[in-house]
Amino acid sequence: MKMEQVEEVIECMRAKTRKNPKIGLILGSGLGDLAAAIAGADRIPYQSLPHFPKPTVEGHKGQFVIGRLEDQNVIAMQGRYHYYEGYSLKQVSFPVRVMKALGIEYLIVTNAAGGINTDFRPGDLMLIRDHINMLGGSPLIGANDEKTGPRFPNMSAAYQAALIDLGKKAASSIGINIREGVYLATPGPQYETPAEIRMMRALGADAVGMSTVPEVIEANHAGLKVLGISCITNMASGILNRPLSHTEVMDTARRVKENFTGLIKEIIRTIGTC
Repeated sequence: MKMEQVEEVIECMRAKTRKNPKIGLILGSGLGDLAAAIAGADRIPYQSLPHFPKPTVEGHKGQFVIGRLEDQNVIAMQGRYHYYEGYSLKQVSFPVRVMKALGIEYLIVTNAAGGINTDFRPGDLMLIRDHINMLGGSPLIGANDEKTGPRFPNMSAAYQAALIDLGKKAASSIGINIREGVYLATPGPQYETPAEIRMMRALGADAVGMSTVPEVIEANHAGLKVLGISCITNMASGILNRPLSHTEVMDTARRVKENFTGLIKEIIRTIGTC
């Protein structure tokens, strides 16, 4: 996406809100209810903005919610785009560039994921330490505008260590157990085969999903500080003797809503220390 397109979106958004967010949130499948806790919110449907298509996945409402959360200025994506919906990786990550242009410094990206690590259980929350990109591409392919980021961005610390530590402290302070691990992204939309899951475990992955990585690549290119959190909504294929379903994903996300919301609020309350 070109910066001219970002500027068109910002001009349209500024006609709908004058708020200046510092923290961006991307809310994954079944996790969008956190947006209801944002006070004094301006809501901007994606479809009201140029260059934003309509999300097609259940559990993704499809709007920006901009306001105050834990005394911080935030913008939340209540729903995201996925590669498997037929969008390019540039389209998937485009909202990150828009939030950066609005002024965010931090990006908290969340997702629903399948547990590969057999020590995990559905309902666990996992801080993402690193990721493996098996999407087959990057949102940065093509001409690079040096004003928006370097041609070859460093990904050796894609998820900031200070924010991971903050996430662990936040979990401890509200009394919930937190996992930590490596997230692996696949194109989807089909779930993985048991053989694929065994391969992913051998590669060092702890959880698997169909999102997050393009957004994190874009965020690092843009110079944002990134924290990633996966909600382990099911165990990956072959670990349990039952088929996988999106219904299970949504049900588990709803079940852990209180822990998820409490963790995000505590992180946002203390994020200014990083």
